[in-house]
Amino acid sequence: MLPETMTTIEMREPGGPEVLETGTRPLPVPGAGEVLIRVAAAGVNGPDLVQRRGHYPPPKGASDLLGLEVSGEIVALAGDVSGWAVGDTVCALTNGGGYAGFVAVDAGHCLPVPEGVGLIDAAGLCETYFTVWSNLFLGRKIPPEQLLLVHGGAGGIGSTAIQLGAALGLRVFTTCDGPEDCAYAEALGAERGIDFRTEDFVDVVRAAGGADLILDIIGGDYVARNIKAASPDARIVQLAFNAGSKVEINLMPVMLKRLVYTGSTLRSRPEAFKTEVAADLRRRVWPMFAEGKLKTQTHKAFPFAEAAAAHALMESAGHRGKILLVPPNG
Repeated sequence: MLPETMTTIEMREPGGPEVLETGTRPLPVPGAGEVLIRVAAAGVNGPDLVQRRGHYPPPKGASDLLGLEVSGEIVALAGDVSGWAVGDTVCALTNGGGYAGFVAVDAGHCLPVPEGVGLIDAAGLCETYFTVWSNLFLGRKIPPEQLLLVHGGAGGIGSTAIQLGAALGLRVFTTCDGPEDCAYAEALGAERGIDFRTEDFVDVVRAAGGADLILDIIGGDYVARNIKAASPDARIVQLAFNAGSKVEINLMPVMLKRLVYTGSTLRSRPEAFKTEVAADLRRRVWPMFAEGKLKTQTHKAFPFAEAAAAHALMESAGHRGKILLVPPNG
């Protein structure tokens, strides 16, 4: 028997971490093609922080609650859903609503919890794996030994990109904040951690032959520096602009090196695209957890009542891997 209400994390208003507080809402009802998940844990991600500040409104029809990924147990499903059953444990990508005791999710955006992964830790998988896989590897044949430069290697996106790149045979270089973060990234499979406080990643990467693929969440002056660090015919993928999106750069090297500069946000992509990514992850990536090539990277799991502390930690960049939130029933 399901309860009539659930615990949520609400925003009193746009602002800092202190605007987050627990609340209560009725359980969502799964619509066509959806399953209802009893949330075991929810991941904390960069877009959650941006939405909390009032700069990233949810798509039309999506929940106004934060939370773009969860893990948990399917407790109900729409009549048109196939391939899943009540009692299945899953991790899932959401369009919002993950910071709650229950969430309704498109069945095509659910994945089984990988073999060898705990249910709580699985909450930190989908947002970063969907994002990194779709932007770097989906539908692409990338030769082994190419050099992948990952910025922010100690964070959720960075730690995922490092592991995937290493598992696929790429040479992975990554920028990090200090020697401890560099050591962490190298333990994940990076060939070279670059301490951005004491080293110039452009010099390091060019000395290694230049980057064939760059994944950037920084922006700002990194935009021009990425172009300098790129080898001919490289692809630069922009996923965020933590240092700002308005920059002045010389675009001539883009022509001379035949560079591809691209980027995307996952939340606004069509539902069918996300279903395609989920299927490809299940086929090509999820088996790597059982093989020991990939591991979850949970930094800390906070109870819902400490959501403000979880956001403050992420904003301080004092974490390695993923930060999770666990509801009272999780």
